Amino acid sequence: MTDLQNETAFRPRSRLAVVSILGLLLIAGLLALGTWQVKRLFWKLDLIARVEQRIGAPPVPAPPRSDWPNVSPARDEYRHVALHGRFLNDEETLVYAATELGAGYWVMTPLALYDGTIVLVNRGFVPMERRDPKARQQGRIEDEVKVTGLMRMDEPKGSLLQSNRPREDRWYSRDVGAIAAARGLSPVAPYFVDADASSIPGTLPVGGLTRVVFPNNHLVYALTWYCLAAMTAGMLVIFWRSARKSNSGAA
Repeated sequence: MTDLQNETAFRPRSRLAVVSILGLLLIAGLLALGTWQVKRLFWKLDLIARVEQRIGAPPVPAPPRSDWPNVSPARDEYRHVALHGRFLNDEETLVYAATELGAGYWVMTPLALYDGTIVLVNRGFVPMERRDPKARQQGRIEDEVKVTGLMRMDEPKGSLLQSNRPREDRWYSRDVGAIAAARGLSPVAPYFVDADASSIPGTLPVGGLTRVVFPNNHLVYALTWYCLAAMTAGMLVIFWRSARKSNSGAA
């Protein structure tokens, strides 16, 4: 066999090796992505189960000041809690909200607890035309009160489309730290509480509107990656068979 014949025979084998390696690497990557999505699926299902358990559990005392450094979404988000104190009605903050009831505001009112600390309470929703506290006097609570609701985590800086503007008193997220600073409140818990409907006298604000939504598309993503891996494997097998036939014909 001449050098030219050796070189001609080597090229198809070299091409076959390169395509095979790339194809196998692609399949391995797709399988890894699919497996990662399966792990994410079980993580999400566990998260949903834990949150549902928290929401349905009897209310427990909200974390005191000594426990504030340990507050985290994984441990406390949507925990059903109870608070006792007095609302600082004159320090309420209105946060823009879009709800099933339409556009309006969340009424964030500081609740002064008996130990001297303060927790921001989202008392609920009011429509645009009822933003003035004088237009909803029936829902104003002056006496000591028990509030039950769900713990929520701080929402710093603003929404995706709008940044909070403390100097203009325009709020697009429930930014606990910034609201506390703007109102001169201290010490304030690093979380807030979405009050349930039972904590609200009268018709406004409308409490109990917390939306607990966890998008769970991990199974679809996993099947997509696995299908792509199977398709790639099929194409690689077809390529191998075609290459074998070509080599047999050349021989």
